[in-house]
Amino acid sequence: MTEENATAKSDNPERQSSHDSAAMTFAWASIAAFGTYFCMYAFRKPFSVALYEGLVVGDWEYKTVAVTSQVCGYMLSKFIGIKVLSEMPPGRRAAAVIALIMSAEVALVLLAIVPTPWNVICLFLNGLPLGMVFGLVLSFLEGRRGTEAMAAILCTSFIVSDGVVKSTGQFLIDQGVPQFWMPASVGGIFLAPLLGFVWMLTRVPRPNTQDEISRQKREPLNRQQRWDFIRRNATGLIPILIMFLMVTIVRSIRSDFAADIWASMGVARKPQIFTYSEIWVGLAVTIANGAAVLIVSNYRAFQVALAICVGGLAILLGATVLRHNGSLAPFTFMVAIGIGLYLPYVAVHTTIFERMIAMTRDRSNLVFLMYLADSIGYLGYVAVMLAKNAGAAREDFMAFFIPVCYVAAIASLACVLISCFYYHGRRSDFASD
Repeated sequence: MTEENATAKSDNPERQSSHDSAAMTFAWASIAAFGTYFCMYAFRKPFSVALYEGLVVGDWEYKTVAVTSQVCGYMLSKFIGIKVLSEMPPGRRAAAVIALIMSAEVALVLLAIVPTPWNVICLFLNGLPLGMVFGLVLSFLEGRRGTEAMAAILCTSFIVSDGVVKSTGQFLIDQGVPQFWMPASVGGIFLAPLLGFVWMLTRVPRPNTQDEISRQKREPLNRQQRWDFIRRNATGLIPILIMFLMVTIVRSIRSDFAADIWASMGVARKPQIFTYSEIWVGLAVTIANGAAVLIVSNYRAFQVALAICVGGLAILLGATVLRHNGSLAPFTFMVAIGIGLYLPYVAVHTTIFERMIAMTRDRSNLVFLMYLADSIGYLGYVAVMLAKNAGAAREDFMAFFIPVCYVAAIASLACVLISCFYYHGRRSDFASD
């Protein structure tokens, strides 16, 4: 350190203290949020690693019905969260997270106890509370100058944990744990760490005055305020919601039917394969989306986030074409479409809605917009699962997956470009940004 820098530092103790405090808050909040949501996935995803071979519900495959049942609960939770979470006072969030997680674990125990096929109802009861956990965790992070980076780290948790908890579940099955007891067992392993991370969330300070000046103060919203925001931004917001719908459908299929996709490509199911593929995806997506925190201008950061979406969707389309032609290896394909899907998916979570609120200065909060998008996305996923069940069964899962990737990539690219041009036309409204 030079003498001038040392003098400047000593002359500005309050500024240095503020920087240290902001860095500590960033690190503490990031670890707490990552850990909480990482552990939450242990209560949601492990059941999907089992194949449930030979089991049916009427004329439908048991696993598809099970996945649809959980997603229906998760989807309903998103619709409930639009109102409940956007209106919830900060002091109730941590207790709500714990109550929701414990309810989900009870449902997993019932999954092992209730006979098939009736136990698919237990997965609905499992998904119902879990759907609101993400919004509660995100509420601790929004409206800060470091929100994008913290939210990117949070989103990395559900990318990486998706693979880790599935690997854990597959390991337990390989050790002889029955497939219906495996999900509750995985949840039990992660319960104690989760409680520790939730406690950490309760110690995260609220956004300071500088955060509120930079990103707009975030407050609970009533019904009229929610509708007002939608009406003012409908032309640019609706295409983003449609894009998110498409990406959510393909991302959910890839996640819930990862074992089936690997098997369809002729890859042996080893526990570590789920983790290895998601580590690469999580690393690429976190770096790309977290870097938006370096952009001060809300409008520029918003446009960069849309450009990231375009890049991701182009990767999705290119990987699909190459795999369809037999030019891409299975592992490379899974990593590439993971990156292609999660780049836009995480951009919405970290930057697009966060900066949309900040640049328009319209009263809103990030949780409301995310749950609006999530509810639409999971509604679409349920519709696709029902259509899959109603159609003829396919032994080759890729015969179903590849066309879905094509449609999602092309339609989503069109939607992102529409939104980009709309907000570019309104650029003068954000001149003071």
